[in-house]
Formats: sequence, structure tokens, C-alpha cells
Amino acid sequence: MAKTSDGLITFFTDDHHECDDGWAAVEAAVTMGDKAKANTLWPEFSKRLEHHLKMEEEILFPAFEAATGMRGGPTYVMRAEHTQMSGVLAEMERRVKSGDLDGLLDQGDTLLMLIQQHNAKEEGMLYPMAEQALGEQWDELAAKLAAVP
Repeated sequence: MAKTSDGLITFFTDDHHECDDGWAAVEAAVTMGDKAKANTLWPEFSKRLEHHLKMEEEILFPAFEAATGMRGGPTYVMRAEHTQMSGVLAEMERRVKSGDLDGLLDQGDTLLMLIQQHNAKEEGMLYPMAEQALGEQWDELAAKLAAVP
């Protein structure tokens, strides 16, 4: 898990990388034909990504909106993209449960494309804006992030 002591940009960017690494491990297991390993790694990845989205939607975005007054800007776009990603993630879960690991990989390609575009926007625009607006509140936000189940 990313460390809150590193600051907002580093924390969330590191968390992105951890989510990416989780998918890469699932994808590698499926590609190698290790169904048991893929089935073990899948829920870890899924839970990790859902946790990341929850931290942003419940802690970061509301704090950013309160500090800046922007409610229809970057956080609106990020939430819409989270909804898209959650829909693909749900379809991936369905594929795992049905044993369709090839279908999981196909959906994973879609998710990966969405995530890469999304993360570029967050890391290039939203996180720097949020760090500027919320930097002095980081210790308080970090404690709230650490408490997200």
C-alpha cells in the first residue's frame, strides 16, 4: 500500500502503480495458464482498484471540491470515468466467476486503456491541483485515507 507520509501526488501515483502491478500479475497468471493463481490474484486486484476509487471519491474529491469550489470540473470527469471503470470491472468479475479467463483478458484490455488515460489526467492535472489546494491539510487527509476500509 502506498505510504501517506510521501505527500498527495506520490501517494496516489504510487497507488496507481500498485493497482497496475496487480492487474499485470493477474494477466500473467492467465497468460501462463495458471487458472488457480489467476483466481487467487483476481480478488486482490479487484479489491485494490475498488479501494483506490473509494479513497478518491470519498476523501480526495470532496476535499478538493471544498477547497476550490470546483464541483463540475476535474472531479466530475474523474467520477464519470470511475463509473466506466467500475462497469468494466463488474464485467470482469462476471467473466472470472464463469471461468472465462480469455474474456477476462479481453475486458482487461479495455480496463487498462481506460485506466491509462484516466491516470494520465489525474497525475498530470488533478493531483498537482489537489496538492496545491490541499497541501496544508495533507496530514488530516492522510489519516482519513488510512481509515478507508
